[in-house]
Amino acid sequence: MEQDQSVASGSAEPGAAAFDLTAANPDANAYGHNPSAVTGEGAVAPDGGAQAADGSAYPSEHAALNGTAGEMANYQSAENGAAATNEMGEPVPEPSYEEAVLSAEEARLWSVVTANSLDFNAWTTLIDETEKNAESNILKIRKVYDAFLAEFPLCFGYWKKYADHEGRLDGVNKVIEVYERAVLAVTYSVDIWYNYCQFAISTYDDPDIIRRLFERGLAYVGTDYRSNSLWDEYIKYEESLQAWSHLAVIYTRILEHPILQLDRYFNCLKELASTRGLSEILTAEEASAYGVASENSTQALDGEAHPDDPDKSSKPEAENLAKYVSMREEMYKKAKEYESKIIGFELAIRRPYFHVKPLDNPELENWHNYLDFIEKEEDINKVIKLYERCVIACASYSEFWIRYVQCMEDKGSLELANNALARATHLFVKKQPEIHLFSARFKELNGDVSGARTEYQHLYSELCPGFLEAIVKHSNMEHRLGDKESACSVYEKAIACEREKEQSQLLPTLLILYSRFLFLAIRDFEKARETVTALPEQLNITKPVLEAVIHLESIFPCEKRIDFLDSLVEKFITQESFQGEGSSLGDKEEISSIFLEFLDLFGDAKSIKKALTRHTTIFSCKRSILPSKKRRADDAIVSDRDKVAKTGGTLPVTGTDPNAPNPPVWPATSEASGQQWGAAYAPQAAYPAYGTYDYSHQMPQPAAQAAYGAYPPSYPAQGYTQQSYAQPATMAAAPVPAAAPAPAPAAAYPQQPAAAPQPYYGTTYY
Repeated sequence: MEQDQSVASGSAEPGAAAFDLTAANPDANAYGHNPSAVTGEGAVAPDGGAQAADGSAYPSEHAALNGTAGEMANYQSAENGAAATNEMGEPVPEPSYEEAVLSAEEARLWSVVTANSLDFNAWTTLIDETEKNAESNILKIRKVYDAFLAEFPLCFGYWKKYADHEGRLDGVNKVIEVYERAVLAVTYSVDIWYNYCQFAISTYDDPDIIRRLFERGLAYVGTDYRSNSLWDEYIKYEESLQAWSHLAVIYTRILEHPILQLDRYFNCLKELASTRGLSEILTAEEASAYGVASENSTQALDGEAHPDDPDKSSKPEAENLAKYVSMREEMYKKAKEYESKIIGFELAIRRPYFHVKPLDNPELENWHNYLDFIEKEEDINKVIKLYERCVIACASYSEFWIRYVQCMEDKGSLELANNALARATHLFVKKQPEIHLFSARFKELNGDVSGARTEYQHLYSELCPGFLEAIVKHSNMEHRLGDKESACSVYEKAIACEREKEQSQLLPTLLILYSRFLFLAIRDFEKARETVTALPEQLNITKPVLEAVIHLESIFPCEKRIDFLDSLVEKFITQESFQGEGSSLGDKEEISSIFLEFLDLFGDAKSIKKALTRHTTIFSCKRSILPSKKRRADDAIVSDRDKVAKTGGTLPVTGTDPNAPNPPVWPATSEASGQQWGAAYAPQAAYPAYGTYDYSHQMPQPAAQAAYGAYPPSYPAQGYTQQSYAQPATMAAAPVPAAAPAPAPAAAYPQQPAAAPQPYYGTTYY
C-alpha cells in the first residue's frame, strides 16, 4: 500500500517510561463469536506475557495469551498517575469530539465521508486537512483517526501515524492504547507489531517488558514467510544487550520455519556459535544437557567443571559445538525443503498489505491456489494463519471470507467460522449483499434461525431496499420452517411497501413471484390467481413479467382467462405509455408470438383469429426492420420438449401463421432475449427459464450511510459484485453537518485471536 508504506516507517516519539507494565491486555477468548470492543478508557500494558503462547487455539479452548478482561478492569498505573480530578476529587471527563472546532473545508470533507464512508480518497484528504489545521488540538486528530480506522482498520500505517500524534501531543499516555487497538484490528500484520516493538524499545528500559511484547507479536506472525523484519528487530535488540544465549535461541526458533532469508539466519547462528562458544550461547537448561559450563550454569552435568584443564575441556567443547550446529542444520534443511513448496506462492504475492484498490486476477488466483495447498496440511494453525494473512490483502473480497468460514466449518470449528463471519459482515465487507446472503444461509443451517432472519431483513430493508433475492430466500426459509403465514407475510409486506411508491419497478415482479410461490409452495390456487389479477393496475409491466403471467396462466389448474391475457398483451404491444423504457419492437413481437402459442393450446378459433390479425397487422409490414428470429424445425421441437419437461404440458402445434416472419413458438432462452425487470435491474431470463431467476445483477437502490458498529439504519447502495470505494456519482448529496460525530473508537473490533501454538515454545534443542 503506497500510502501505508510511506507512513509506516520511522519510530514513535521517545518519552519517559510512563507505564507500569505489569498489567495484561484484555482479549482472552480470541476466536469468540462476538467481536469485543476496545474502549480506550485507560492505558493498556504492551506485555501480555508469552508463557501461554503454546496454548491450543483450536477448536474452542483458547489460551489467554494477553490476560483477561478482569485484569484490564483492575489496571491502574502508579507511574502513569490517576485520572485527572477536580477540587472535590471527582474524575474530570475527557472533552468530547463535538468540542473540536472545524474549518469550512474540514466540515465539507466530513460531509463527504459521512455520505459515503467508503470514499478512501476523501478520508485521506480529510486526514491531511485535519493534520494541517489541528496543530496541538489532539481532539481533532483523535476524531478523524478514530472514524477513519473504524472503516479501514487494516491500514497499519495510519495506526502508526495516530500513535505518533498521541506521543507528540499527549506524551505516551495514549500511545499504548492506540497500539493495543491496532493489534486487535490487524493482529496478523508483521508491520504493526514491528512498529509497536520499536515504540517499546524507544520508551522502556526493562528488557523483560520488551521481550514479552516481541513474544506476543511473534506468536501471531513469527511463522509468516515475510516476518523477517520483526525477527531482525528482535535480534538487533538482543545484540544491543549482548544477550548471546537469548540471541542463539532466537536464531534456533527462526530455523524451524521457512522464513525469508533463512540462509542468512543459519549462517549468523554458525558465526555466533563459533565466535562466542557454547559457554556463552547455551541457556542453563541446554548447558546442563550438554554437560558444559556456561554463563547461565556454572556447574556441568556431572557436577564438576574443568576450567584449568584444556585437554579435558577442548574436545567435549568441539564435539558439543558440532552437535549443536548439526541439530540446527537439520532444522534448517527441513525448513528449506518446505520453503521449496511454498516459494512460488509467496513470490506471487505482490501486495501482502491491505489497499482499497482491486487486486489483479493473477494475484487473486494465487491466493486461492495457496489456500488449496495449505488446506491439505494437517496442522490447523498453518491454515488459520494463511487465511488471516489472506483476509488482510483480500479484505474487500467476500469470496475469501466465505471460503474462510466454510473451511473452518469443515474442520470442525464453528467458533472460528462464526468469528470470521462476524468480522466480514460487521466490518470488512458489511455493504456487500453477497456476504449477508451467505451469512443468512449459514446461520439457518447451523440452527441460528433468528440470526438468519435478521440478515435477510437487514438486506432487503436497509442495505438494499427491495432486494428480490433476499425477499424470496427469506420467504422460502420461513416456509421450510413450517410457518406458512410468516412466509406469505414477507412477500405481502414487501408488496405493500412497493405499492406506496408512485412508479415502483419492483411491484410487478414481486406480484409474479408471490403468485408463483402461492401456487407451487402454498398450493393456494385462488390466491395465486388473484395476485396476478392485480397486475393490470400497474403501468410498467415489462416483457419478462408478461411472459411469466402467460406461463402462470397456462399452468393454473382452472379455466384459462384468455380475455384477461389478451388485454395485457394488447396494451403492451400497442400503447406507448405502457411500454416502459425497455420495450422494443422485437420484444413486442415476441410477446405476441408467445401469446399466439398459448392460444394454440388453450384458445378457441375466435380468440386465435383476433390475436393473429393483430399480430399480422402490426408486425408483417415491419419485417425489414426486425432482427431475424428464424430457426430450424428441429430446434423448435427441442425447445418445445424442454418446455414440456418444465410445465408438464403437451407439445403445442407450431406454425400458426405460415406467412409471419417469426413462427409463434416459445423463444429459446438467451441473454439477448432477456429484458430488464426495470430501469435499475439487469437482464433476467426469458419465459422458458421462468422457474429460475437470476438476482445476482440486481442493482440495489441508494440509501443513506449510518454509523459504524452494528447494523446501521441504512447504507449506501453497493453493487452485488466487487465493492467499489469511489463515491457513486448518482448518490444524493447529504446535508452538511456542523460536526459529524465520530464512531466510538474501535467499537466493533473483533477480539485479538489467540496465537497458534509454536513448536519452538517449550522445546529443548539438544
